[in-house]
This record gives sequence, C-alpha cells and structure tokens, in this order.
Amino acid sequence: MQLKIQKYLLDIRISIDSISAYLGEQRNFNVYITNKQLRRSVERELEIIGEAMSKILQLDPNISINNARKIVSLRNRVIHAYDNVDDEIVWGIVINHLPKLKEDVDKLLG
Repeated sequence: MQLKIQKYLLDIRISIDSISAYLGEQRNFNVYITNKQLRRSVERELEIIGEAMSKILQLDPNISINNARKIVSLRNRVIHAYDNVDDEIVWGIVINHLPKLKEDVDKLLG
C-alpha cells in the first residue's frame, strides 16, 4: 500500500476518534442538536474524512472501503450545501456508519 494512502487512512482514523471523543460516552442526540460547536466540530471531521477518502480514491479507486463514494458525497454536501445539512442524517451516519468505516480503516492499516 502506498505511503500516501496510509497517511490518508490515518487521517480518517484520527477524525473518527475525534468525533468519538467529542460525543463522549453518552452519545445523546439532544445534546448534539443543541450544541452548535459540537455539530460544527463533527461536520468538520466529516469533511476531513471525505477529503481524505477522495484522495485515496484518486490513488486507488478499488480500495476495500464500504461506501467510499458516499463518504465523498457527504463531504461535498457538508461543504457546498451547508445550509441543507440534516442533523438527523449526520447523527445516523456517525452512530451507524462510522464504526464500520473504522473497522475498514483498521483492517487496511493492519
């Protein structure tokens, strides 16, 4: 695996860990939607994840990561359609999909 890809995978892993730290153990949606700083922090980490994934796909379009293109699409939506970001959708992604992404990244990093 290329060193650049490993770097981007590590960036994704760090962002996933950051989101987990921001949310804490409770993972309370009501806290999330009432805390603008928390929402913006999570959105920023999702932007980083999406940008890193985009760079990975440029280097290896067949990388073994589920929903890689959807991750890039989420990044584009958060950045370019910031006024239409649905907190419930973001929350669902964070709770339901980031754990799987973390597994995929960890497998690739070894």
